[in-house]
Amino acid sequence: MSETAAERTPTVVKLGGSCLDDLAGDWWDDLARHGQERPLVLVHGWSKPLKQLSPRYSEPSAILRDRYGNQSRWTTPEVIADIKTVSARLGEDVLSRLEERGITAERLLGSDGLVAAGEGERWWWQDKRLVELENLVGPITGVNPAALKNLQPGHAYLVTPLARNAVGQEVNTDADRAAAAIAGATDATDLVLVTDVAHLLIDGEPVRRITAKAAATFRDKGATGGMRKKLRAAGEALDSGVERVVIGSAAVTALLAAHTGTVITRT
Repeated sequence: MSETAAERTPTVVKLGGSCLDDLAGDWWDDLARHGQERPLVLVHGWSKPLKQLSPRYSEPSAILRDRYGNQSRWTTPEVIADIKTVSARLGEDVLSRLEERGITAERLLGSDGLVAAGEGERWWWQDKRLVELENLVGPITGVNPAALKNLQPGHAYLVTPLARNAVGQEVNTDADRAAAAIAGATDATDLVLVTDVAHLLIDGEPVRRITAKAAATFRDKGATGGMRKKLRAAGEALDSGVERVVIGSAAVTALLAAHTGTVITRT
């Protein structure tokens, strides 16, 4: 890879919505130092801000389960609007933190030409019955990296992981898997999934390194909730050419240096 190409190859970082409030100033200092050397693409979650916006997002009815057992937030046009509201507030905070540390930054909705989605599941469990519902979610089918026009050291994008489906609807997507797809499309070598746990745990023990195959086995037989989605995203990123995925709660450079967290590689 030429020096110019390397300088345009980003580090992709997914910021968990549940942990954003806990990232202290030195965490952002570290990210900014790394961002002076490599472009940054940050993909944010919104679970905690959405629950803070309205108590209805903490109710069990806000989450649907499909016929295959997969969970999804029940997304209507009103939910899309609320996602945009909390994302705008979150974006102001993140961009100001970066800019005061010398990183120029801009927000980008995934639905504004970056992320494409396919047709979503239509059958969901309600009251112990499978019923047909319109749920504005969809699997990611492609990423157009041309939408990230300014990939260069010293600049960051903050991506809200919405997408646009084939009929032009704006839909919700999983943030971890969106980050994985963006990492693959931009030829990123590293995907960092920043969460509120320090390591992947298997049988209560922290895992420092694991292969994609072993991680997939655990994902299907032992992982639950958010970690299951993160392991699925990690596998998708590695399949798309990303060299390694790191999961943890520490500073980005510490995670990239494998001083902490869990490193997942193809072999």
